[in-house]
Amino acid sequence: MKSTLIVIGGPTASGKSALAMNFARHLKTEIISADSRQCFKEMTIGTAKPPQEDLEEIKHHFVNSHSIHQHFSAGIFAEESQKILSKLFKEKEYVVVVGGTGLYIRALTDGLDVLPTVEISTRENVKSIYREKGIEALLDIIREKDPDYLPMVDQQNPSRLMRAAEILLQTNEKYSVLLGKAKEKLPYQVLKLVIHPERSILYKNIDQRVDQMMEMGMLEEVKSLIPHKALTTLHTVGYSEMFDYLDGKTTLEYAIDKIKQHSRNYAKRQITWFKNQDEFIFLDPAVDSLSPEDILQSHKLSNP
Repeated sequence: MKSTLIVIGGPTASGKSALAMNFARHLKTEIISADSRQCFKEMTIGTAKPPQEDLEEIKHHFVNSHSIHQHFSAGIFAEESQKILSKLFKEKEYVVVVGGTGLYIRALTDGLDVLPTVEISTRENVKSIYREKGIEALLDIIREKDPDYLPMVDQQNPSRLMRAAEILLQTNEKYSVLLGKAKEKLPYQVLKLVIHPERSILYKNIDQRVDQMMEMGMLEEVKSLIPHKALTTLHTVGYSEMFDYLDGKTTLEYAIDKIKQHSRNYAKRQITWFKNQDEFIFLDPAVDSLSPEDILQSHKLSNP
């Protein structure tokens, strides 16, 4: 039988990591993490990494694999993941990919987008705009030139916003239209699943997760990263709000509320992204079986 890559996507706090573990146990295989933040070893609590016992039980690729001082991108992820898959599929029928970073998943399963070359002057101009005016100025560029891209992107991620702004300022083409044109013939079949809980349940899970992060020492983790807070890698949900608190810009209570709000907003954008993709099968934990055996059987895949 042709090798199968099982992709488990979904919004933050939807339960996709637990499902990935169940699949990996059942199929006796390994997990590739398609999460743009869990790869950084300095960011643990705020990225909701799998617990240490899970990491010890099942091999997870791209968890604690890089430093925040190293460049990591969708292209690097896809290239390195393909190397890992070529080795794993020599001895395993299945491999599991799990994560909520849609760009990473698409780069792996559909190939990288072919984008116009951006001149250095344009890149430097966009960096200057971000340094002087912040994220809102980048969002203004996108709102004006390509509003269709707004629901597709993490609006708290300056790296993604700067990339889009570069293309929009460099060309007359919409970034949202350029994405998704590249397709590669893969040497394995792909089953794409998305966990999509009912919204009120998802939001409750998000709020509970943020509270748990604070109890686990999120504030201390962010304090340890203060010397590196200029890195764009750290300008992300959970860390940005804590830095604002530590800079005296907000109260701790306000920062925590903002983390919850921004996490809910991010989850909405993740769901929108998955809904706009082809071939993803949506699963509601309240009504659908999340048993690996049942899922494999329903999609006529061999069941070890």
